[in-house]
Amino acid sequence: MRKKIVAGNWKMNKTLPEGIELVKEIKELITKKPASDVTVILAPPFIHLTEVNKFVDNKQMFLSAQNCASEASGAYTGEVSAQMIKSVGASYVIIGHSERRGYYHEDNAILAKKVNLALENGLSPIFCCGENLAERESGKFFDVIKKELAESLFGLNKDALLKVVIAYEPIWAIGTGKTASPDQAQEIHQFIRGLLTEKYGRELSENISILYGGSCNAKNAKELFSNHDVDGGLIGGASLKPQDFLQIIHSF
Repeated sequence: MRKKIVAGNWKMNKTLPEGIELVKEIKELITKKPASDVTVILAPPFIHLTEVNKFVDNKQMFLSAQNCASEASGAYTGEVSAQMIKSVGASYVIIGHSERRGYYHEDNAILAKKVNLALENGLSPIFCCGENLAERESGKFFDVIKKELAESLFGLNKDALLKVVIAYEPIWAIGTGKTASPDQAQEIHQFIRGLLTEKYGRELSENISILYGGSCNAKNAKELFSNHDVDGGLIGGASLKPQDFLQIIHSF
């Protein structure tokens, strides 16, 4: 059975003291109003991981990093390895976010290496895929998503892939205030699940959670999550607002 997941990506926001206050408030709200059937994942900046981990229980709330290095260890100044991330208590790591692809030129081959290292170190990748505005408007978005999945994930065997969460993020909707319509979101999520079925079989595809990421907020989450193939959200700005984040968690 697929997990319902709400993952909060804090991106490069909050000082450490502010991050501690944020996770405390989120924890308090969830304790008062639990959603036991929803997996909640928090992805703060690297320097927050150890402190935020003190507030997750690895039952409903889990810790994620926002990225990991494409190498296991060595002379890579400024990088953080999958092994390091695992050592501070994280269970997940976001890989292939459009901001990493766009700003830091991470291609599918690099992301495949990151996925493999994450899995080797006991982390579940939250693998992001999605199209930009030009690709959406030209009708190439199916091809873009298929290529990203094929080149970064489809070398995995079934057991490994079952540990992956996929996040569809229409790049044209991230931080823009625009959101894919529920029908657009369902169309892509259904397409992704179809690719999984074609490659690995229906049993596996029905057990992979596919999240929507792209200006998902407290106002539109319920409508987006009502789609059959949308299993939750990768939440950006709204994850920094505890009451909004709680409302998204309760949007299923």
